[in-house]
Amino acid sequence: MDTERKIAYFTMEIGLEAALPTYSGGLGVLAGDTIRSAADMKVPMVAVTLLHRKGYFFQQLDPSGWQTEEPVKWSVDDFMRAESQKTSVQIEDRKIWIQAWRYEVKGISGYTVPVYFLDTDLSDNAEQDRTLSHYLYGGDQYYRLQQEIVLGMGGIRILQALGYQNIDRFHLNEGHAGLLTLALIDQKMEEYKVDSITPKVLDAVRKQCVFTTHTPVESGHDKFPMDMVRRALGNHAAWNMPEVFCCGGQLNMTYVALNLSHYINGVAKKHGEISRHMFAPYVIDAITNGVHVGTWVSKPFRDLYDHYFPGWREDNFSLRYALNIPAEQIWQAHLQAKMKLIEFVNRRYNTGMDFDIFTLGFARRAAGYKRADLLFHDLERLKSISKKAGAIQVVYSGKAHPKDQGGKELIQRIFQAQQQLKPQVKVIYISNYDMALARLIAAGVDVWLNTPKPPLEASGTSGMKAALNGVPSLSILDGWWIEGCIENVTGWAIGDDQLEEGQERHDARDAQALYQKLEEVVIPKFYNQRDRFLNIMLHAIALNGSFFNTQRMMQQYVLKAYFS
Repeated sequence: MDTERKIAYFTMEIGLEAALPTYSGGLGVLAGDTIRSAADMKVPMVAVTLLHRKGYFFQQLDPSGWQTEEPVKWSVDDFMRAESQKTSVQIEDRKIWIQAWRYEVKGISGYTVPVYFLDTDLSDNAEQDRTLSHYLYGGDQYYRLQQEIVLGMGGIRILQALGYQNIDRFHLNEGHAGLLTLALIDQKMEEYKVDSITPKVLDAVRKQCVFTTHTPVESGHDKFPMDMVRRALGNHAAWNMPEVFCCGGQLNMTYVALNLSHYINGVAKKHGEISRHMFAPYVIDAITNGVHVGTWVSKPFRDLYDHYFPGWREDNFSLRYALNIPAEQIWQAHLQAKMKLIEFVNRRYNTGMDFDIFTLGFARRAAGYKRADLLFHDLERLKSISKKAGAIQVVYSGKAHPKDQGGKELIQRIFQAQQQLKPQVKVIYISNYDMALARLIAAGVDVWLNTPKPPLEASGTSGMKAALNGVPSLSILDGWWIEGCIENVTGWAIGDDQLEEGQERHDARDAQALYQKLEEVVIPKFYNQRDRFLNIMLHAIALNGSFFNTQRMMQQYVLKAYFS
């Protein structure tokens, strides 16, 4: 086993394959794509996460659209192998044993990045502790704190038990693994033979840590009351350093990571700017997210790329040569992907969707700020557009967090609109969104719709997946789309991101801008100006697909964060 790895990538969730339910959405899928590109580029990385034996959840939607959740049943040893080494963490007065399961991500040249899934479901542990690694984002606040102790502190210890002794950088993918800094502090104190946390200790830890923050949404930043932290971890010298570990009587995992990382970044240029405002005076850079090209290109487009520019997997920038592919061949590849999606939808739901009809796609986590129902703000207007400009059908998918009542009600509103729009506009909501569905939908729709409420979309990557398959975006100017949108070239913007001071973002105004763009620009191009629509498809690949990928993203991390 090769233990000479320099980078340890810590993340609460990783999306590696659809049948492995260890992810909830964009954060986990990004982590999987990051690791795949690290393997492709032979970056000396090892990754650590939790096992999630019960998964995130299996989504059931009743006829009204109400979501219920069931544990996911999967067999761990079908995907990975258990390591014999164990380690432990102390929580309250209990020693909690941790075992690691190894999954290998193989790159295009055969180089592998090992991923270690931490498991507490061991006979050595008390019953309550065996479930700590079961549920992704499950349980109460104390359950989450204990999970983060296992991930951060247990993760470092299991790597050392496995022989990884020469890690130079620990990359925190969000703040969930922030307590790895506490483990590093303890080790540095022992190494320097000091009995207090000195500036030298903090500097040494800071030099080893890299932090990527992913959201400006307040609920995305974990905070734990200090009495809860002391209950779990007892007294520690760190708790007497409020400038490092505490914030308003709480352990704020984002501030822990900010205070103890030498490099910090947001996940798009705009998000970097917002993060600098949120977390002044920290120095925060920006590395815009990407997607793993080899994973998200559908078979019809893989075949095209193999023919016209072989080597695109090794050099994602080769996708810029897509402009040389005859437009008709792009269209035929798109039709193959679209037929696969429509056949799947019709077979599962008996909806009678049509191959020839303009199809919008929206597949995201069902959260209020993503405004999945903005398209249905004015149902009569949408019916009128479908009648006058050209027929429309819409494919939706996405899960709401089990505790997100508003997200669940959002799905219900889409179901209600589905009934009210019949028969003029066909709408389908595909249940149990996962990586396999994401590949199907992103490649198979004609235009990718995205309607977040700015500035809450830190980056977003779903439209990047679509672009790789020649599917342009119609999106609010937020996140990555501010960088990726060239109007009428790579897709279309909804409204204007430049609001006058004091103005608020109103759903009604954004909905009207969406309807106008659909009616006057997008749908006419699809039905009546096919050559211009195809030109936009080509540029979506050549300009956005060639840049918004994890190969470019990983190159930036290597240069700016890992080996700087």
